[in-house]
Amino acid sequence: MSTLDAIFKAYDIRGIVPDELDESIARAVGGAFVAHLGASRVVTGYDMRDSSPGLAAAFAAGASEQGADVVEIGLASTDLLYFASGSLDVPGAMFTASHNPARYNGIKLCRAGAAPVGEDSGLADIRALVEAGVPASAASRGTVSQRSMLAGYAAYLKGLVPGLEQIRPLAVVVDAGNGMGGLTVPEVFAGLPLEVTALYFELDGSFPHHEANPLDPANMRDLQAAVRSTGADLGLAFDGDADRCFVVDERAAIVPPSALTALIADRELSREPGASIIHNLITSHAVPEIVRERGGVPIRTRVGHSFIKATMAETGAVFGGEHSGHFYFRDFWRADSGMLAALHVLAALGTQPGPLSELLATYVRYATSGEINSAVADPGAATAAVRHAFEGRPGVVIDDLDGMTVDLADGSWFNLRPSNTEPLLRLNAEAPSAAKVDALTDEVLALVRG
Repeated sequence: MSTLDAIFKAYDIRGIVPDELDESIARAVGGAFVAHLGASRVVTGYDMRDSSPGLAAAFAAGASEQGADVVEIGLASTDLLYFASGSLDVPGAMFTASHNPARYNGIKLCRAGAAPVGEDSGLADIRALVEAGVPASAASRGTVSQRSMLAGYAAYLKGLVPGLEQIRPLAVVVDAGNGMGGLTVPEVFAGLPLEVTALYFELDGSFPHHEANPLDPANMRDLQAAVRSTGADLGLAFDGDADRCFVVDERAAIVPPSALTALIADRELSREPGASIIHNLITSHAVPEIVRERGGVPIRTRVGHSFIKATMAETGAVFGGEHSGHFYFRDFWRADSGMLAALHVLAALGTQPGPLSELLATYVRYATSGEINSAVADPGAATAAVRHAFEGRPGVVIDDLDGMTVDLADGSWFNLRPSNTEPLLRLNAEAPSAAKVDALTDEVLALVRG
């Protein structure tokens, strides 16, 4: 497998620096990006990883050599880069490896208006250009300039959330994980009646306290402890590039992202009755149930931001949510924003008197396993073994929209799919009770892990 095969994923570029991804590749990607799109202007942003400024500068050099002007917004969360792409109406490139460990970095690309660039929407073509060699430089080199977008981003987000200006005073703990939430949270939360306890707001791509991956419960423990010790109303955790948000309630219990999807969907349907709501196939079955009950139209899709954004564009859906803490908003150029999701939670909590656990109780209907990762030598063979064990059982329905989803007759289901960014097989399961989900998880993992 070539280096390019290793780093070009289904919806972004990601790899170990410098072994797989280095500045020469970033420069070539910058040139290929501009050449493929015919862009005259692009915007770039980067996270706090040590390698990010150099990769971004190399990309800018490649882009400007093709004649494009480059607007650099500097340190940014991914949704801040999407805001820049949307508000400036230019293609964008964000340099981040999101929640991956410090040795990784990557590039998330988008068209003007934050429209996605994935394998089926341009990324494969950009890879082919990089492999073939980027065309000769333009006769006139583009300019490179700097521009701050943070204040405009904060004001725009707050303007999208009904009721935010009327919230009661709330105590909130925020764990930025030494990621980009440390930059964006103070700006966005300024002026709101919030008493904020800040954890790990120092930007540090070595992640000295814990990995900036709130999907792993181990990385939520400091937040949970702080919520308990301070008596806060809730806790918020952001991943490295702050495009994902996870929540803990006043009891320090981790809130399932599916419950947040249902809550925000309910709010959006109150504002726009009958609207369509996107949910990926790993989201709790409670989400489409609640969307239908509220008069909305649920639409099931694959996992991944480029797939969800494309489906939102096709259907006009007002909102979409994923099990992994990604939340997508039509009025934010169909892009994902953990910060915007956090503001919706604050508004929902702060405009009623009860605790968060009570508010969310109506949105949690099933027991879930969470995402369980297994490193396996042959993901295809492991998946086939699971399929063989379940197919043919009475009432079992199997589909292959994204990995393999198995629905059982008792209302239980699970999905098994390979990671797009890591050498892992991911399991998500749901059942009517904790005992049933535990039994189902044990059975599947025994097959996967041999």
